[in-house]
Parts: sequence; structure tokens; C-alpha cells
Amino acid sequence: MRLTRQSNYAIRTLVYCAVNEPDLSRVADVAKAYNISELFLFKLIKPLVEAGLLATVRGRHGGIRLGKKAEDITLLDIIRLTEESFALAECFEEGSECPLVGECDLNGALREALGAFFEVLAGYTVADLASKKRSIRDRLGLTAIEAVSVPLH
Repeated sequence: MRLTRQSNYAIRTLVYCAVNEPDLSRVADVAKAYNISELFLFKLIKPLVEAGLLATVRGRHGGIRLGKKAEDITLLDIIRLTEESFALAECFEEGSECPLVGECDLNGALREALGAFFEVLAGYTVADLASKKRSIRDRLGLTAIEAVSVPLH
């Protein structure tokens, strides 16, 4: 199983916002930090906002921020929102033509594995991923952004 780019960058965007709190995060800065297009990021942000995981602030000094506390957003919340299907095999899909559906233990084993996957994801939050705030801020270039935006007296 492999997560989509949408899931990967949704998680990264939420972590970026978490380590950048209490400041707003600019979409352009997030896109630059992860070397992705702003257009891709805008498309990704829309469902996150609709689900309440991100909030937007419009205007000249606007941006994005977490819509909930980082400790209240699980990886499972994000993955369920961004992944289209969890069909690990054909027998998970409606209309499967496998003659063994209902008699094969593969389906049960895969359902159990998927349940364990979901359980692990539910045990991790954005706060957990953002716990090394200083190190993550450095790697994302947020300390350099701060240095530029601090007014000189």
C-alpha cells in the first residue's frame, strides 16, 4: 500500500502550520518549503478547510492555520480525507468477480491488516509529528523567514 501525494502533502502542510503557530502560514511559503506547485497546494487545501482541519484568513496578510488543535488532528483523519480507496485487493471492491469471495481467508486477513493500519494512524497526531518544532522549523526555512520579517530598529 502506498499513500497518494495528496495524503503526503496534506500531512506535511498541517505539520508546517503546526510548527509555524501562532503565525499564519502563507501558501507560497509552504509550496516553496516542500518544492510543490502552489496550484497543487491550493487544490489540496480546499478539502482540508472544508473538513475543518485547516482555516484560511483572507486579505493582504492572510494565510492558513490549523483549524483544530494539532493534538486533535490524527493521521487517520487526514488519510481518510485524502485517500480515495482502501481496497487492498479486488475482493474489497463492489462487483468483485472472484469466485472465492466469502470463502477465502485473504479477505479477512486484509481487513484485519487494514484495521491495524487505521488503529496505528489513529494513535498519531499532527502534534506528535510536529514535536521537534525547532528542528522542523530550521529544515523548512521558517527561521530564515522570521529573520527577514523582523523589523529593524
